[in-house]
Amino acid sequence: MHMADALLSPAVGGAFWAGTIGTIGYASKRLSERLDDRTIPLMGVLGAFIFASQMINFTIPGTGSSGHLGGGMILAVLVGPHAAFLVMASVLTAQALFFADGGLLALGCNIWNLGFYPCFVACPLIYKPLAGDGRSARRILVASLASGIVALQLGAFSVVLQTLLSGKIALPFTTFLLMMQPIHLAIGIVEGFVTAGVIHYVRAARPEILDSSSSSAPLAAGISLRSVLIGFVALAVATGGALSWFASTHPDGLEWAIGKVTGKDELPEQEHGVPAALKNVQEKTAFLPGYGFKPAAGEPKEKTRETQTPAWPNVDAGTSLSGLIGGVLVLAMVLGIGWAIRAFRGKRSAPPSARPGL
Repeated sequence: MHMADALLSPAVGGAFWAGTIGTIGYASKRLSERLDDRTIPLMGVLGAFIFASQMINFTIPGTGSSGHLGGGMILAVLVGPHAAFLVMASVLTAQALFFADGGLLALGCNIWNLGFYPCFVACPLIYKPLAGDGRSARRILVASLASGIVALQLGAFSVVLQTLLSGKIALPFTTFLLMMQPIHLAIGIVEGFVTAGVIHYVRAARPEILDSSSSSAPLAAGISLRSVLIGFVALAVATGGALSWFASTHPDGLEWAIGKVTGKDELPEQEHGVPAALKNVQEKTAFLPGYGFKPAAGEPKEKTRETQTPAWPNVDAGTSLSGLIGGVLVLAMVLGIGWAIRAFRGKRSAPPSARPGL
């Protein structure tokens, strides 16, 4: 559900950029009240895992479409909504800047659609009440399915609303909505099962993580997260480095819905103004566009779906390198954000005489 810039007007893209930046500031402030040194590495490795997981599209049977894990619910349940939103913002920023996955104008919308709804709506209002104390496997499964479906449905509806507000007449509101919601219902069901599986793994390995997240309290002293951290690092490496070869070759839910409405997988790009300028920036920053090597000189930058004959599995060094480098980049970004929040909190809590310049 990564939106391209062609789906948005600069006004709508800018408005959601502003809303997303404001939410990042709010989440950072709230996170600073409870962040500890062990949670920061957990955020980082989870971010790397979510990055790699989003590279794997799974086929939706009978539709000719595919979907991928969003990951917002996994993050929100394991590290809390504020940390989860910052991690999701890091994942999507790395994807847009370095892999040209989602537009730069659309980045605020993508973070909002994939981060805000699972972190601040579905997790506190649906998952927590249904999961209870988190000790019942059945309740965890029901909560994961319900919250995953609601989060994806809200995100899909938000995409439709954003295109409407942008004046994209090629995507009539009602028709586009009727394509987007059912396909993302199917994706939400798969996401719910995956979320439940990851939560069960953490519950078995280190239940204190879930207890800390649900109570918004720091982890108790003496609790080691080493086994969980190693486990998620191994999953991220295996997923990004090898399992990504087995991603479905069908268009994702958003592309499929656009194709059903317009007959094409995407709308034409805007050649002037802010979208064109941001596209030019992205072409310079994306060193592995489309999770692969840049085309050689004289080779077309993009191949149309009609002329492309994708192999499956797509055993490709560029894909593997993208998965590994992307995971490292997200890990570094999240660690940097976490330590910056800790450092800022330290300066604010220091007595006036200990502050620099005082």
